[in-house]
Amino acid sequence: MSVAELPLTRRLIPKLLWERAFRRYWTAQTISLLGDQVTLLAIPLLAVLGAGAGPAQMGYLTAAGLVPHLLFSLLAGAWMDKLPYKRLSMIIADVFRALLLLWVPVSYALGTLTLTQLYVVAFLTGTFSVIFEVSRNTLFAALVSKDDYIPAETLLNGARALSYVAGPSIGGVLIQVLSAPVALIADAVSYLYSAFLLKKVEAVEPAPQPSEKLGIGEGLRYIWHSLLLRNMLAGTTTLNLFNYMFSALVLLYISIDLHLSPGIIGLVIGAASVGALIGASVTGRLVAKFGSGPMLIVGYVLFPAPLVLVPLATGSQPTVVIIALLFAAEFLSGFGVMVLDILAGSFQIAAVPDALRARVAGAYRTVNYGIRPIGALIGGALGSSLGTRETLWISAIGAVAGALWLLPAGVWRMRELPDVVDQV
Repeated sequence: MSVAELPLTRRLIPKLLWERAFRRYWTAQTISLLGDQVTLLAIPLLAVLGAGAGPAQMGYLTAAGLVPHLLFSLLAGAWMDKLPYKRLSMIIADVFRALLLLWVPVSYALGTLTLTQLYVVAFLTGTFSVIFEVSRNTLFAALVSKDDYIPAETLLNGARALSYVAGPSIGGVLIQVLSAPVALIADAVSYLYSAFLLKKVEAVEPAPQPSEKLGIGEGLRYIWHSLLLRNMLAGTTTLNLFNYMFSALVLLYISIDLHLSPGIIGLVIGAASVGALIGASVTGRLVAKFGSGPMLIVGYVLFPAPLVLVPLATGSQPTVVIIALLFAAEFLSGFGVMVLDILAGSFQIAAVPDALRARVAGAYRTVNYGIRPIGALIGGALGSSLGTRETLWISAIGAVAGALWLLPAGVWRMRELPDVVDQV
């Protein structure tokens, strides 16, 4: 049967979603990502509006959720590569993240919620996120062939883009109507549903290589000896250092300096994130026309560059101007981050052998994510000393420099995804 002879519903649904195992995997990620967007808005706003957090405290809160990536990614990657079932580790991580988030509304109802508790929840949730994420690539590769890496990453990042569109809007409304702690229940439920779906995923995972040692440094060594992976990591590390200086302060700036309410913040960010959904939908066609390497560089630039529009907005401007500037910043940045995430994820999975996937993912996250709490702390410190708006300017401009790292690796010449043998 030709494609034209298929029922309309089959033609509209991407081929990978016809496969039950990948469809469950994708649905689990979609539901969880939607809940995450509620939490990303709820916890910082709860800290600012409910606990009186200032720039330094916002830096601490952001850092608390990110520092586990620095502390535990290498060790978690080594452990996961030795375990036969990465899927089980992902399920356990989902369940514990749900329980941690449920702790917040319970404490709120009892009148015992504190800023310190939010730090603890952010830290422990981040720890279980490390376990989940270093296991994810192995399950992904077990479900998807190399020819389908970009379409599969497009679907996964398209789900992320969809969560960017709907999540902040839903989150803003839930926070305004029900309060931030109660809104966290939505994310807890999403984690439990993700665990339920992952339990039903059937996949043959590659057998771990027997070894008496954990081989904690193997992932770092593999990255170091790959010019492509080494320079990609340097580029994303530079980008994330500055981007998390920006992220630590942006909600504080929007809510306090620009005087926007939680509901408006959620609606503006959600509407602007349509750019992310469009980016996910067209990346495959852009790669087919211009090549995977040039589009990867575009992603590195287009993700951070539009964020300069945020500090261009000031509290003295009309609200419609403020909203327009934020909309443009989020729309263009969302488009860029989808291009970057789809291609960077595909490049990394293609360039790493099965036996090292969790260790390379752990090493990558140690550096890439480990720099994020440092960026958040620097952002908080600079925000306190130089001012919030001035720090946002520095952060948005500095993040663009990450693209320069790709030039020595010859990425602009690459039309296809790399092979493992090409990177050693």
